[in-house]
Amino acid sequence: MTEMLILVDRHDTETGYAEKMQIHREGRIHRAFSIIIYNSQGEMLLQKRSSSKYHSGGLWTNACCGHPRAGEELLSSAHRRLKEEMGFECILKPLFNFLYIAHLDNHMIEHEFEHVLIGGYDGCIHPDPDEAEDYQWVPVPRIYEGIAQNSEIYTIWFVILMNKLKDHRFSARS
Repeated sequence: MTEMLILVDRHDTETGYAEKMQIHREGRIHRAFSIIIYNSQGEMLLQKRSSSKYHSGGLWTNACCGHPRAGEELLSSAHRRLKEEMGFECILKPLFNFLYIAHLDNHMIEHEFEHVLIGGYDGCIHPDPDEAEDYQWVPVPRIYEGIAQNSEIYTIWFVILMNKLKDHRFSARS
């Protein structure tokens, strides 16, 4: 099945639709999201992307990432992907947005208007092995240490997200 994603301009205004792999080969700006999940101890959930992913396989990243499909609302899409990737649901709230472009492995280009969403969760996690081959709860200071010491083991968007997160004040349960 062809997955049609939402093309946007630099201000996140919808401009049309295109096929997912075409978008990533051509580096066209599209709408995306990253989900940050904290537990009650203040640790962040990280997933290790499946090595079989079409790009950034085997790298550590935030709990869930994805793209709304054509005609799909952002929040609905985020809930769908969190359930598909990590096997759970929780309340998600918008935190901030950013635009980035990055050249990735397999000749892919991410050019995304990224919506960062936040949630809290303490229950069981059941990742889809086609999406995530591992996961862990990590104290945020340890994540920053890891990025400073070896940023190559993390996805590029997660490194950008964590750097932008330093500038935001929020509560994991707010």
